[in-house]
Amino acid sequence: MPKFLTETPEQIPPTKDKHIYTVSQITQDIKLILEENFGGVWVEGEISNLRTSPSGHYYFSLKDGQAILQGVIFIRAAKDVKFKLEDGLKVICFGNIEVYPPHGKYQLIIEKIEPKGIGSLQLALEQLKKKLEKEGLFSPAHKKALPHLPSRIGVVTSVHGAAIKDILKVLERRFKDVHIIINPVRVQGEGAAEEIAQAIKDFNLFNAELLSPERIEVMIVGRGGGSIEDLWAFNEEIVAKAIYNSKIPVISAVGHERDVTIADLVADLRAPTPSAAAELVMPRKEDLRQNLGNLTAGLNLSIDHILEWYLNQLKDTIKNLTLLNPVNRIQQYQVKALDLARQIFVRMEHYFKLKQSQFSGMAQKLSSLSPLNILSRGYSITFKMPEGIIIKDTQSLKKGDTLKTRLHKGEIVSEVKGVE
Repeated sequence: MPKFLTETPEQIPPTKDKHIYTVSQITQDIKLILEENFGGVWVEGEISNLRTSPSGHYYFSLKDGQAILQGVIFIRAAKDVKFKLEDGLKVICFGNIEVYPPHGKYQLIIEKIEPKGIGSLQLALEQLKKKLEKEGLFSPAHKKALPHLPSRIGVVTSVHGAAIKDILKVLERRFKDVHIIINPVRVQGEGAAEEIAQAIKDFNLFNAELLSPERIEVMIVGRGGGSIEDLWAFNEEIVAKAIYNSKIPVISAVGHERDVTIADLVADLRAPTPSAAAELVMPRKEDLRQNLGNLTAGLNLSIDHILEWYLNQLKDTIKNLTLLNPVNRIQQYQVKALDLARQIFVRMEHYFKLKQSQFSGMAQKLSSLSPLNILSRGYSITFKMPEGIIIKDTQSLKKGDTLKTRLHKGEIVSEVKGVE
């Protein structure tokens, strides 16, 4: 290790007695000291002044209350960073202290970085959730309804895992006639997310080229349970976007009930397990038969009620039509006319008898007052002819007038010979 100057100014010997270092030598010695003593160290601090180079390197400062340390993550290590780096984030970094001679500065070359107090994957998951939720990928308004009884089901999963076995077993037990199309993919590890996303797109392209009866009606995307690392492919943005853009309804069946992935949140329906997904997508044939029987019985009962109601309506209509039939109305009016005629006849007969009685009484009165009745007692009535004027005195007569005398029985015509 090089020996550095420790003497006071008074003790400084003449230049000719000391070894003189160049700037490069001093920098190189410092570089050796730092790299030997601070290789493979963990450093805690807060990120500030973060910037990303076009080549994919991250440059930032790590700071605490008293000091600042420059840090850099080269693209090779940056590819393993799952969460988003941002100013103000407290992190724990592992790396080596190195000196960059051209600038005479030292910096921490970071190989691994983790958020303080939370796992990097968990932080990445929370960051992506916030981003996708803001973009509307979790919106209930976008979720599609599942078909009630699909004839074709697409499955995106590994053909080597337990998930596909569980799905096939449940579908075989519940409804043997359904068609299942499997698009096998890797469900964990590097490249798994890309395969899953492409398989979802392939099913949609497959549908676009087929006639309606042959299209896949619903899709199950999933795998069995595991750690957050095992399930990470279903937390990738590329898978979330593929599910969101799918025209086919998607059921996400990832892991156990306690494991909720980004795929679960974006999917049209989330199932806690692959077996549960199969149960959700396909009802049991026995249940369908029972429901069909119940519906048939209910339909028959409804038809009976409807027929009974319409029969009553028909009877009422026939009754009304019978009452409104012109022949019946004419008959009714004929009966009514005959009844009125009888009433008129009875009333007129009574009226005539009443008038006859009144007439007889008046005739008797007139008869009693008639001069003719007086004639029957020996009296007579004399008329001047041809006027027919009753003669009451002689003043209206003269000699030669013709007279007619009415007796009780018969008449006498005479001529006036003289008037006294």
